[in-house]
Amino acid sequence: PIIALALAVAIRAADGEVIGPAASVKAALLLLKTQSVAGAILDVNLTDGVVSPVVENLMQRGVPLILQSGIGIPATLAARFPELIVHIKPIVADVLVAELAALIVAHQAPVNGPLAAGRLIEPASLAK
Repeated sequence: PIIALALAVAIRAADGEVIGPAASVKAALLLLKTQSVAGAILDVNLTDGVVSPVVENLMQRGVPLILQSGIGIPATLAARFPELIVHIKPIVADVLVAELAALIVAHQAPVNGPLAAGRLIEPASLAK
């Protein structure tokens, strides 16, 4: 709840619109049926399981997204979507929002190749 609140504040501060938060896969999928989204920041583990169905939905739609996790992502999700960007918690909300904003802008422009190479970003690497 605190992380979701910090993300909501950072998104609004960047002139974005918050849809959610969704604490479960079911709630997130329902939101995606009724709302259009330009980008998403998702926690890997939700109350009713791993976020894989939501990731699949967004990837099929071509929506830029960033995942955050305390321990990484399941191997099956990483194998299916090697281009996913994953941040290990704790991560500053403003950093996630700035990175997502850049992905959204890049997604709107013609791109040669994937938007981002698959990577796992440790918080220490962001302090530089």
